[in-house]
Amino acid sequence: MRQLTFVEAGQLVWDDVAPPVLQGPGEALVAPFAVAACDLDMAIVRGRTPFSGPFAFGHEGIARVLETGPEVTAAQPGDTVVVPFQITCGQCDACRRGFTASCSGVEPRRSMYGLGAVVGHDWGGMLSDVVRVPHADAMLVRLPPGADAVAVASCSDNLPDAWRTVGPPLQQRPGASVLIVAGGAPSIALYAAGMAVALGAETHYLDQDAHRLEIARGLGALPVDGPPPRRHGRHLVTVDASASVDGLQCALRSTAGDGICTSVGIYYGGEVSLPLLEMYSNGITFVTGRPSARPAIPQVLELVTAGRFHPEQVTTAVAAWDDAPAALLEPNTKLVLTRFP
Repeated sequence: MRQLTFVEAGQLVWDDVAPPVLQGPGEALVAPFAVAACDLDMAIVRGRTPFSGPFAFGHEGIARVLETGPEVTAAQPGDTVVVPFQITCGQCDACRRGFTASCSGVEPRRSMYGLGAVVGHDWGGMLSDVVRVPHADAMLVRLPPGADAVAVASCSDNLPDAWRTVGPPLQQRPGASVLIVAGGAPSIALYAAGMAVALGAETHYLDQDAHRLEIARGLGALPVDGPPPRRHGRHLVTVDASASVDGLQCALRSTAGDGICTSVGIYYGGEVSLPLLEMYSNGITFVTGRPSARPAIPQVLELVTAGRFHPEQVTTAVAAWDDAPAALLEPNTKLVLTRFP
């Protein structure tokens, strides 16, 4: 079968590899057909991360189920499903409590698609003809009738990542205003803005990119043009999607007393200073780390199918599957690669 392989920054190639096969009664084989480029993917192909190839690429996608083991009940051949980016068992204590990012039932921990040996085991990538899902009942989510696969192709990772920054915090703090400090995780920041608006929050979106500011405006957010200031007001819900120290500190200092700041930025440079005295004085909660994607997927899909949130407004390009090596090198906020039967 064909598999898109990340070789090094600026180079991706199609390789012929052996197709995966079922290895247990609870597994499934799926054929991805709408695959989104995660914000992390775009950073990898531009050499902005410490990850080196080669490895099978892609970890966000909608797929058609090809084959299932005899114990699988969540999906059957022919179903269209969301495939979470994390490999999770669904049975360990962490999974049962909804913290699938900390799944202890899969070794190595923090296993995921699309990063090869970087995560200790090569689970393949979504830009492949066939992908094996080892815990099908725990992982797969059927796509609801009427849902646009291309619009929700990021439901594996970036959409749930955005949801956890504003969804639960706004449920706990109804009527709160939201500040999103953008720049480093472009699509996550915009998804979070659109979701916060859909949930009824006055949403401030801070960025320096004119095109993204216009997308935020179209989503109903209040665009704020410029670099992160020391503070931008006081908000009970703040999001750091900047991946910059100034952006992180702005989000933290802009969090009101008893508020919550969630950072989706990845900081590769080692230690980062935090305004701990201000955080302590205001009694804020700071959250960082990978999202627990699987539990959030149904909530994201419900928001979309209800017509309250339109993730397709964030998509800046849709390209043919065969054009993936070149398309991934183009500057896009959210790219979706498609192939249809």
